[in-house]
Amino acid sequence: MSRITKEDLKKIAEKQNREFSGYKAMLMVCTGTGCVSAKGFDILNKLNEVIAAKGIGKDYLAVGTGCNGFCAAGPIVVVQPEGIFYQKVKETDIEEIVESHLMNGTPVERLLHTDPVSGVVNKTMGEIGFFSKQQLIALRNKGLLDPEKIDHYIARGGYESLKKVLEENDPESVIDMVKKSGIRGRGGGGFPAGVKWESGLKARKERDEEIFIVCNADEGDPGAYMDRSIIETDPHTVLEGMMIGAFAVGAKEGFVYIRKEYPLATERLAKAIDAAREYGLLGENILGSDFSFDIHVHRGAGAFVCGESTALMASMSGRAGEPRAKYVHNVEYGFRDKPTVLNNVETWANIPVIIEKGSDWFASIGSGDVSENPWNGSSGTKVFSLVGDIRNTGLVEVPMGITLREIIDDVGGGIPNGREFKAVQTGGPSGGCIPASLLDMKVDFDSLIEAGSMMGSGGMIVMDDRTCMVDVARYFVDFLVDESCGKCTPCREGLYALKKCLDRICNGEGQDGDIEFLEEASETIIDASLCQLGGSAPNPVLSTLRYFRQEYVEHIKDKKCRAGICKPLIQYGINDNCTGCTLCARQCPVQAISGEKKQLHVIDLDKCIKCGICYEVCNFNAVEVK
Repeated sequence: MSRITKEDLKKIAEKQNREFSGYKAMLMVCTGTGCVSAKGFDILNKLNEVIAAKGIGKDYLAVGTGCNGFCAAGPIVVVQPEGIFYQKVKETDIEEIVESHLMNGTPVERLLHTDPVSGVVNKTMGEIGFFSKQQLIALRNKGLLDPEKIDHYIARGGYESLKKVLEENDPESVIDMVKKSGIRGRGGGGFPAGVKWESGLKARKERDEEIFIVCNADEGDPGAYMDRSIIETDPHTVLEGMMIGAFAVGAKEGFVYIRKEYPLATERLAKAIDAAREYGLLGENILGSDFSFDIHVHRGAGAFVCGESTALMASMSGRAGEPRAKYVHNVEYGFRDKPTVLNNVETWANIPVIIEKGSDWFASIGSGDVSENPWNGSSGTKVFSLVGDIRNTGLVEVPMGITLREIIDDVGGGIPNGREFKAVQTGGPSGGCIPASLLDMKVDFDSLIEAGSMMGSGGMIVMDDRTCMVDVARYFVDFLVDESCGKCTPCREGLYALKKCLDRICNGEGQDGDIEFLEEASETIIDASLCQLGGSAPNPVLSTLRYFRQEYVEHIKDKKCRAGICKPLIQYGINDNCTGCTLCARQCPVQAISGEKKQLHVIDLDKCIKCGICYEVCNFNAVEVK
């Protein structure tokens, strides 16, 4: 198609919505990475095949969407506009869905969601607890459009915010609106986006230099997939946000720095950029205006430290991904030593909605009062990847200020298998572990920092009472040792020293003074490191010492791991609950368990390798950790 004008946006939207309205129903098939790995594309193709074979293609359309969010229930098919939610769909279920639901009007009950606590069958998405307290802004289009079709995005109001700012032609008012919204960077730093844009514009004018726009999609936190899913689900909202930012600061060129390990997101992003260029939404004289801007994709090499802004700039410039001193600001000397405005994927995805609905609307969501100072609160919503020991794993978007309890119990469905909640780790590997005593705290930038953790990019890992908190600290420190760039001594040597001490404690070789050493070394790393990788890396250690100190004491003094995780400190035994079902004996990989059927079994401790399989498979709580 040739380059479109401002008037064409409305025509495209009307045409696409007329096409949608011609169908009795649309079957929205999740094709985010999680569902794709469970044959989401095969399910989509099978649906279209069966619909065509039944001769009902004029009435029903199957559409591949991005991530629906409820990853625990995938593969997912949602029948719109009814909102009928089918979960864990297989190719063999497609014929039944088409014949029973589409042709005879009877939903397939066995594929509907059943609440794991109450046992109530939930027919529609709106009835499912996972979606109950979510408020969608960045993910407003999830499950409602094909991310590879630009017309679908335009039909949902896409690029209308860009059109609005171009018509008003007032960059300063755009920056002012973003400032008044109070939106703070969703990548982890929490810096007010509007203030950053204002500083970038000022630097461009004072230095009389070109300025760049950069989107940080280098998401490297274990268990985190927020940015990946936003791009897979709605890439055009990220592009539109970047365009609006470019207009506000006067940029002509932008980049998306995306990690190499995100092939589907990268593919959809590239298609979105090509489609936007074809429509003239990227390039010269966008929508017939004087504004010209283009976006390129830069693939990262998988280094966690490149999520840090200055290391990212170095990597984009062809140098080693190492940070530099923070007194040199990216907004002044960023990419190619030019003024650069860097925000993450989720931040850019919020911008079109702020322009559409206004700064007051956005600021009214969340906690704190940002009307006078964006540092005074946490406005808007936040996207989290909710994973770990929880029933409803997936991607959630909730208003700032919601409590941890609401996220874990109401949205997440609580802890499965009759276990108790122990802690939640937020903020990625440099975040902290928050205990059950703080479940009613608000989730916002300031509350999390006060609790010894941080917002980070939005990872949220839930842990039950079988988790060893010393081992958790060791796990994250191990990760950060590997990911440290090694440029500065405090981070390079300090983290290694923490690792050695934690290894010793978990191996039953802890000594008096280890706890004090961990605290002192952690404070030194925080104070002396060059960048925030080192500046926040000791958080897992300090937060677990703060809330779970007794577990460290038990490891060191009593040579005991209460969670049964640290192998040198435990042994397995079988108690009188044993029914002699023989399941543990059959599952033991080294034949260390013996006993007659329906008789008490025993474990040969000389043979036992402490793999824990017997503990996991026992249905009678007969295997215990001593």
